[in-house]
Amino acid sequence: METHGLAPMTDGAQLRWTVCGDTTRKPPVVMVHGGPGLPPYLGDTAAMVADIAPVYCYEQRGTGGSPWHGSHTLSRHVDDLAELLDAWDAHRAVLIGHSYGTDLASRFCLAHSDRVAAMLLMCGPFVGDWRTAYRAERARRMSSAQQERRQALAERPDRTEEQEAELLTLAWFTDHADRERGWDWAAVAARQRRPVNWAMNAELGSEGRADPLDAHLDELRACLPAHTALLGGADDPRPVAALESVALRLDLPFTRIEDAGHEPWLDQPAAVRAHLRRFVHEAVGAHGGGDGAAG
Repeated sequence: METHGLAPMTDGAQLRWTVCGDTTRKPPVVMVHGGPGLPPYLGDTAAMVADIAPVYCYEQRGTGGSPWHGSHTLSRHVDDLAELLDAWDAHRAVLIGHSYGTDLASRFCLAHSDRVAAMLLMCGPFVGDWRTAYRAERARRMSSAQQERRQALAERPDRTEEQEAELLTLAWFTDHADRERGWDWAAVAARQRRPVNWAMNAELGSEGRADPLDAHLDELRACLPAHTALLGGADDPRPVAALESVALRLDLPFTRIEDAGHEPWLDQPAAVRAHLRRFVHEAVGAHGGGDGAAG
């Protein structure tokens, strides 16, 4: 059973959220999706653990059902998550971040470590000069024609709906370990994860590069909850070695999912489901909540 709601923020924005599971159980799980600028897409992943703890997904301001036409800052998005926890009457939560969502979850932990019961970081955060290796591997997985088409579409300021879907498919199909199904997965995502807020993506991306998480890793390590872990796909075009480096610097366990890409629950759903269920069961158990089986 799903429940939907709108939460008012102190600056007048309203953020749309969804929860599945028994909301009387504490602490809840909060899915922090990537982008930035995408609607939420972690619903299938949330369903993997909703019988263990209530799972909230929310539409970040400027996406989906959370309209916002002002500027975007990382600090405001951190504040949004804190205000959402207040709206849900949750002092603490288990955060599960994916991709850019791992950066946002980490920055939330830096600002509100007392509100993070546990944290699982999936396919991020990437620090250092990871983009050079990522771009090279992404290009290797594309034909010359695909690269040229992607560049041409990206440079068009007036893309049609079909062209936008084509651009996103070309941008995302290389994320998957399964090359054949990867194109189909990307094509579906390109039509579901819409519209993309490109201005939000540019603003938050620029701020993140100006104040990278790299500069805060020592501080982050000092404030992480005891139950924190990283997970990544071995065939993510983003270098898995960069995640292993983060795990070492933060002194965290790292689970490498073989034959999986940037969305490992698609390539290896059983392995990801087992890991998520084990992680959440241990996290809520450590805080006196949840009694679901860790199957």
